[in-house]
Amino acid sequence: MRVIITGGAGFIGSHIADTYLAAGHDVCVVDSLWAHGGGRRDNIAQRASFLHVDIRDASLERVFRDFNPDVVSHHAAQHSVAISTRDPQLDAQVNVMGLINVLDNCVKANVKKVVFASSGATFGEPEKLPVNEETPQHPASPYAITKMVAEHYLRFYKAQHGLDFTALRYGNVFGPRQDPNGEAGVISIFIGRFLAKQGITIHSDGEQTRDYVYVGDVASANLAALTRGSGSCYCIGTGRRTSVNEIYRALVEVTGNDVPVTYGEKRAGDVRDAQFDSTLAQRELEWSVETPLVEGMRKTVDYFRARMPA
Repeated sequence: MRVIITGGAGFIGSHIADTYLAAGHDVCVVDSLWAHGGGRRDNIAQRASFLHVDIRDASLERVFRDFNPDVVSHHAAQHSVAISTRDPQLDAQVNVMGLINVLDNCVKANVKKVVFASSGATFGEPEKLPVNEETPQHPASPYAITKMVAEHYLRFYKAQHGLDFTALRYGNVFGPRQDPNGEAGVISIFIGRFLAKQGITIHSDGEQTRDYVYVGDVASANLAALTRGSGSCYCIGTGRRTSVNEIYRALVEVTGNDVPVTYGEKRAGDVRDAQFDSTLAQRELEWSVETPLVEGMRKTVDYFRARMPA
């Protein structure tokens, strides 16, 4: 297949590009390389085409016309909860207007399907855990709101234009290439601090939990979604809750460093707990988690350690 990956120079998108290329697909990466988005030229595989384009730009039409994709993997986004709470207009411009521009160009170019990076954040504070596809969505941040809205647009474009889709509601994705200096991705942020032997800040009491899923497993879900999951949304997680304090203790073991901890205030828009039941994805996408948390953390530590200045 011929696949455009928006945000394909970023953390998750670049791993998806690698996985698609390894499976024999032709890949075109579209990325704005926005400083806060995590897109980097050195994340892009040599065998992938690359175009430096913002998904909101009118020039996106020519990208679609020239590459003529069968599928679009839409991972370009404003992905920070913190930025979304400070600047909801920017968040909506990228995550809603940018999406609509992508979908309109999909229709014009007769694209068969969109694989969409949604988020478990759309559930907000659920009444019970784990969440699954039937759990009501009550997003607690502008970022989460735009991801939920995007799912509705996908349903509209399928009904109105026959554009198929599969949406993947990710847990907390971590792994190599995640920005250790950004506002999202606690594991990578902590690893950067641990390797520099600097103290860390844990927001709230550290007992808040997330479902941490390794980026390689997320990429394999995206590969499965190329041909499965028509018109559906899926929870993508491990089914396991892990607290921030547990992440800290595991990194002490993995890195061999014991750095000081400061506890700070709860961040606006953060939910207390998250856990995902991925039974439907296992059944319909034929996908399953293969990387245990500690193994994924070791791989991520090794990646960042290898890139430290001598």
